[in-house]
Amino acid sequence: MQITSVAELEEVLGSPTPRAVTKERAQLKQADRDWLAVSPFVLVATSDADGNCDVSPKGDPPGFVHVIDDATIAIPERPGNRRADGFHNILANPHVGLIFLVPGRRETLRINGRARLLTDAPWFGELVVEGHRPIMALVVDIDTIFFHCQKAFMRSKLWKHETWTPEALPSHAKLVKSVQDTPETVEELEVYYAEDTYRRGLYA
Repeated sequence: MQITSVAELEEVLGSPTPRAVTKERAQLKQADRDWLAVSPFVLVATSDADGNCDVSPKGDPPGFVHVIDDATIAIPERPGNRRADGFHNILANPHVGLIFLVPGRRETLRINGRARLLTDAPWFGELVVEGHRPIMALVVDIDTIFFHCQKAFMRSKLWKHETWTPEALPSHAKLVKSVQDTPETVEELEVYYAEDTYRRGLYA
């Protein structure tokens, strides 16, 4: 049976506990700053004016997110494939959802807010990695922030090395070739996606 109302949804899920309801806050506390200081990875969720959604991963050395003040953070942007799906969305609809991960920790830090794009600011110099300034930054004005519980990570055993099976799937080059009609051969793609080759374009 499809759920079509809030009442039906609550009948299935039940009501949240008081602690789950009251954990939202509008400004960073020291615990949030400490989490951001060691997080190397964030997922950025956006949607366009029509509600079409996108989620984009962003990663850099731990602490790459710059805290501007208690209600504002900045995520540096590095060279990528230039599709910029999420950035196009932000220009049409500034609302974003962020999930910050710390490897080995089973909870996550979630931030919802409104984003804007900057190509320069006085603090860009603090975002230099391997001699390279970011090409721009995603600045997020925080609406809500809270820590999310551990259950998804416990169920999935995400950080348990013994459960990892990367060899269960073909190489990235083979995956690309299987879903996309590229002019390159698999062998040429293997060279292109090789870690040593790919690493040279991480910041330059």
